[in-house]
Amino acid sequence: MSASLVRATVRAVSKRKLQPTRAALTLTPSAVNKIKQLLKDKPEHVGVKVGVRTRGCNGLSYTLEYTKTKGDSDEEVIQDGVRVFIEKKAQLTLLGTEMDFVEDKLSSEFVFNNPNIKGTCGCGESFNI
Repeated sequence: MSASLVRATVRAVSKRKLQPTRAALTLTPSAVNKIKQLLKDKPEHVGVKVGVRTRGCNGLSYTLEYTKTKGDSDEEVIQDGVRVFIEKKAQLTLLGTEMDFVEDKLSSEFVFNNPNIKGTCGCGESFNI
């Protein structure tokens, strides 16, 4: 048997600036505080997990649940002491998204401000990427 030889060259490049990586998901201070508050009563859980599922007229909807462990294919975002895990199926749809927590007189909810969404359905239950 003959062994094939493959050559590789390494070059130092000083002019190229490295771009810092962005977190897949950023949290507002309001979202961080609410997640901390929710997890305070659940010491066995380490964070929350964000996922997507088919819902509404013709699109996707985010899901949010407590989690005790990080899944093998989950992306982990740690911000201000809060751990958020993103399911593999949701990772591409959440890139660049800001997670906020909004309260008004009649409701309180987590809101995902996603620059990748092209539209939402008429019922408001789903979005299209």
